[in-house]
Amino acid sequence: MSLTLFNGSYLGHRPTGIGVVARDLVAALNPGRVRLLDPLGGDRPNSIPIPATMAPEQGQRGHWRRLLWLQSDLPQLMRCYGADLLLSPLPEAPLLRGVRSVVLAHDLLPLRHPQPTPLLAYHLSYVPLVLHRAERVLCNSEATAREVHRRLRVPIRKLVPIRLGFNPRHLHPMDLRREPFFLVLGRHDPHKNLSQVLRALAALPDRSLQLRLVGPHDRRYTPKLLRLATELGIAERCHWHSWVSDAERLDLLNRCQALVIASLWEGFGLPALEAMACGTSVIASRSGALPEVLGDVGQLVNPRSVAEISAAMAAVAGDGAMAAAARREGPARAATFNWVDTAREVEQLLAELA
Repeated sequence: MSLTLFNGSYLGHRPTGIGVVARDLVAALNPGRVRLLDPLGGDRPNSIPIPATMAPEQGQRGHWRRLLWLQSDLPQLMRCYGADLLLSPLPEAPLLRGVRSVVLAHDLLPLRHPQPTPLLAYHLSYVPLVLHRAERVLCNSEATAREVHRRLRVPIRKLVPIRLGFNPRHLHPMDLRREPFFLVLGRHDPHKNLSQVLRALAALPDRSLQLRLVGPHDRRYTPKLLRLATELGIAERCHWHSWVSDAERLDLLNRCQALVIASLWEGFGLPALEAMACGTSVIASRSGALPEVLGDVGQLVNPRSVAEISAAMAAVAGDGAMAAAARREGPARAATFNWVDTAREVEQLLAELA
């Protein structure tokens, strides 16, 4: 039986985004065929321990430690365990040691919206090399697959769109009373378009409506957003949380008026799926993969239009019919994004390649 090692080096104790996808995807894969390289010492059968110093919560030092480990230690583990393939939940893999890889591409936002950071060379050089050298590139949406092909010229034959999923134990309707706040889940990066969301809140005639923003604070961007909230006179109506647990996330999703995800671009938009799974209204951008994820559920807006975002927020607030539609249609739509089905597709691909 062929064996694949799952690159768990990105996993940490406070997962967001890619970390959540990595955690839930590997949980759905057969541990007899896909062995997890585990930095957390979990109880998954057949896991292989690796250092716990490479997750995003370790900062840039963790990032560079992870890249060094991938190039030096991981090829040795592949040989030691006789693994045919590496499955990586992000576009990171060894480059020079003959390791055959299947990697997951989430988006090309650092190329679409480049920022002058120490990681720019990583996004401009290393990630494209990994994508070109991979046996297959799993893409979290058709939109991502199109962009990887168009922007980086990765051959279409290598690109395999898959559906992400969610954990029904962590995300489900709770029939709680909706409270007067909107929810934002995500980082404070410019492409998340949070400045427009703040302006949209300020434009609402109902001054009782508030905003809860859950996402890691960033010294480059968060202070600017805090200043903007003060300038707009809504600082007291905005509540900032750097991270919440799964239980707290579930509670917020079930109590908010709506999730607002007005990004300039999303390769998938996992919070939109999570909100639908909870039967929560979604106000989402027309850009990127969000229309692909939402289907006919939720309200799509022009992310560059404060007026459209604000009008959608006003329409959702206190509208019982819209809330009822979200409770009815959201979970049904979310159920079509199933980790078990995705895992079987990935396992079949791995078997074919091996």
